[in-house]
Amino acid sequence: MGKPSLKKKRGGASKTSGEHHGGKPTTLDRSGSKVLDGDETIFAEMAQELREEGNKLFQRRDYDRALLNYEKALKLLPSAAASPAAAADVAGLRSNLAACYMQMAPPDHYRAVNECNLALDAAPRYGKALLKRARCFEALGRLDLAARDVDRVLAAEPGNLTAVDLGERVRRSMVEKGFVVDEMAVMQTPEEVVAAAPKQQKPRKKKGRKAAAKAAAAAVEDEGQEGNPTRAAMEPAPAAPEEEPPRQVKLVFGEDIRWAQVPASCGMAQLREAVRGKFPGLKAVLVKYKDREGDLVTITNQDELKWAEELVDPGSSLRLYVTEANPEHEPYLEDMSLVNNTSDNGSIRSNNRQDEDRSTVTCIDDWIVQFARLFKNHVGVSSDEYLDLHEVSMKLYTEAIEDTITCDEAQEVFQLAEGNFQEMAALAFFQWGNVHMSRARKRLLLPEDSTKELVLEKVKEAYEWAKEEYSKAGKTYEEAVRAKPDFFEGFLALAHQQFEQAKLSWYYAVGSNADLDTWPSSEVLELFNRAEDNMEKGTEMWEEIEEQRLKNRSKPSQENAVLEKMGMEEYIKDVSTDDAAERASNMRSQINILWGMLLYERSVVEFKLGLPMWEDCLMAAIEKFKLGGASATNIAVLVKNHCANETAQDGLGFNVDEIVQAWNEMYDIKRWLRGVPSFRLEPLFRRRVPQLHTALEHI
Repeated sequence: MGKPSLKKKRGGASKTSGEHHGGKPTTLDRSGSKVLDGDETIFAEMAQELREEGNKLFQRRDYDRALLNYEKALKLLPSAAASPAAAADVAGLRSNLAACYMQMAPPDHYRAVNECNLALDAAPRYGKALLKRARCFEALGRLDLAARDVDRVLAAEPGNLTAVDLGERVRRSMVEKGFVVDEMAVMQTPEEVVAAAPKQQKPRKKKGRKAAAKAAAAAVEDEGQEGNPTRAAMEPAPAAPEEEPPRQVKLVFGEDIRWAQVPASCGMAQLREAVRGKFPGLKAVLVKYKDREGDLVTITNQDELKWAEELVDPGSSLRLYVTEANPEHEPYLEDMSLVNNTSDNGSIRSNNRQDEDRSTVTCIDDWIVQFARLFKNHVGVSSDEYLDLHEVSMKLYTEAIEDTITCDEAQEVFQLAEGNFQEMAALAFFQWGNVHMSRARKRLLLPEDSTKELVLEKVKEAYEWAKEEYSKAGKTYEEAVRAKPDFFEGFLALAHQQFEQAKLSWYYAVGSNADLDTWPSSEVLELFNRAEDNMEKGTEMWEEIEEQRLKNRSKPSQENAVLEKMGMEEYIKDVSTDDAAERASNMRSQINILWGMLLYERSVVEFKLGLPMWEDCLMAAIEKFKLGGASATNIAVLVKNHCANETAQDGLGFNVDEIVQAWNEMYDIKRWLRGVPSFRLEPLFRRRVPQLHTALEHI
């Protein structure tokens, strides 16, 4: 990470090249400083090593450890006030700390802003710290402060493309959110006002998230008020009444003296907030002033604060002495409510709202983190070794398998794995569709004393339920076919679903006494057409697979050859020739019987609708039954109960009991005892007449 350049060298502008994202690591510049003694030289070298190590950790995205290295390096450096070179080093490390906070998950923009403030305290014109702070303000929604920082960078570096892009994005967001942008005020370059830096700064305590949030907001607001007294009007606020200019006070905490700005009519609550903003590490404070006798008097109310103001000589600033106190001894503020309700200071209201939002952020107590780091550093216990071992192991593992997975033999294994996973995905969708087909068979329960109106209402609800489930089943079967285009079970299941849905629509129309002459029959006939097409596709795919198996039965399959080569013989599934032939015969028989039932049901519908093609469908159904192995007696029973037969019953045109009996005879259970053709199609071939169809028949 880079550090700020304090002045240009001869022959060109000085640049730094130690950023996290590339470039050689920078060295801590000591040119222009006084000759260092031995200890300072050692400290400088140690700080440089820690900084380089932190840069490497940052590039590996180990932000916590990088943060720790940067903090250690800061402790080894002299104060920023010691020399311009020291200020540049401190500012660069502070900027690195801010970058770590910005990259953490989740990012801590409040602490990042605070680190940028500290970097700018050391080097007020450090452009990288300004840009980082602008990004933080953009993330926090403080677009006005982000725009101000960007303008300060552009005023010093007009050709900075990063600042130009960020500025355009911020202004675009401000316009979208309704901010009133005063271009003249925004583009005005604020004069840098460096606060009176302490000659010897004490080590800072590790601040919690809430304290860092308050410090960041307070420091930025103070910086804006000091550097640009006119304050660019960028907030979406109506015309406000004229305000008295804020007054500057000096806050003295031991040897640390800091400037602060408070409203002209400042209350105790506002004063305490200003103190905590400048000294965020203090939990409870006592604010005192020095009377004419030289005694320090604690300020407990607003009247005493006015007395302190009256003692200030003309042309001098008010000095307030801050001491840390026990929270129990902190004076009670009677004007606390004025902070939230005051209407004469918009910035105070804004700060209070931000503090309320930040107070909801939860974080681990700082002392836990500090103790953990102290334990690791001084006791010698490293909890990060297993991460290093994991990284080394993963590297060795990757190198070891690289040669294996890139060879030609591996591609063959990958191809088989791809096919198996593809079939698994298709099978998952197939079984998912079977679930919806089973849900469509939900039992219709009707009390014995139900009225006809109640029966019709229940039947309609059951019909809508089954129709919805059939539709879901069809969509999942289609997904199965998309996952594996040669998945013949998916096409057969899709044909079965469309067949059942067509039957349901037909049964409901007949059961509800619909006028068949005006009833829209095109939907049912379209379902029958699609079912036949899918049945034909699935059958052709299965025939091709079976034909390919017969051709290669003397050769081991590619999958078995690979498994044998890999020494995984236990996964090889060998089926004898006789068993394979028996299974193929059973599969062909079941497909033909299912196809015949589809054609038979279609011939019934076409006959009822008065279509002349019904007889062709009936003859095709009889042919399929013969191919399926049905006996002549079973076929005769089906023909006898066809609605075209004069001896058939009224209503739907066939006796359901006789049809089921004939179906059970054709569906020889002994075939299943000899071997199921495909466990996937078992729910398909064991089709039963839904109970809803029977209810529709007897309405």
